[in-house]
Amino acid sequence: MNAELRRRAYLDAMQVATWLPRTELPFAAPSRAELLAPQPAEAPLDIVSEPVRETPVERPKIEIPRPGAQSRQAAVEPVAEPEPVEEKPARVSLPPPRFALQLLRAGDCALLVELPTGQPFQSRDPAYILLKDLLRAAGLPDSPQLLGEPVRWPLLVRGNMDQGPQAALEFVQSFVAARLEEQPSTCLWLVGLLAIRFAGEGDEHSYNRELQVEGLGACWAMPGLELLMEEPARKRELWQAMRRVRQRWSAPAHS
Repeated sequence: MNAELRRRAYLDAMQVATWLPRTELPFAAPSRAELLAPQPAEAPLDIVSEPVRETPVERPKIEIPRPGAQSRQAAVEPVAEPEPVEEKPARVSLPPPRFALQLLRAGDCALLVELPTGQPFQSRDPAYILLKDLLRAAGLPDSPQLLGEPVRWPLLVRGNMDQGPQAALEFVQSFVAARLEEQPSTCLWLVGLLAIRFAGEGDEHSYNRELQVEGLGACWAMPGLELLMEEPARKRELWQAMRRVRQRWSAPAHS
């Protein structure tokens, strides 16, 4: 295929119209004979259309700011967690205990006695008669002297004042200590569990034992009068304990 035919084939492939004049144009250059020659039908056109390659579009690069030295250090180092705040347990408000105690004096001894009925002793009360028997057995006057009014707890029926067990203990100890300062004694009897608990800071395991209480001195703890009447077997243990402790108030009488 000559150069002219190839050119026309390229133009046809690109869908570009080509034309040649049918007649001679005035003042035109003579046409070349090969251009006016008809194209052979059997001449194949070896035109290979190359695929159009699309130029990849470059995406703009997003610049990610790099952290500085301080930022890198902050990223590596673990974040310190705040120290847990120790929560103090809320103080539980315990209900106020209920009791009535009577302070008496017999010879050189003071007696803090639990009132079984909550009322002052009467001369014919069985509990008071038993108390007189105990005083005689201990070698003390059997007509004890009252030291003030009975201590009743709680003090107030209404109000926001703390009247729990600890407040009751502090009040009873302060009350008894003030009376003993006025009239000292060689031994303080704590008669009954409530007297032992709120004056001697003891419990039922303190029965028939001697206690040393700060501000009150030497104390002797014994079961309550009502308990002794309900369980007479406890009296035997009480007599045995009394023989050991009675030297506290009996020794000065023999000197």
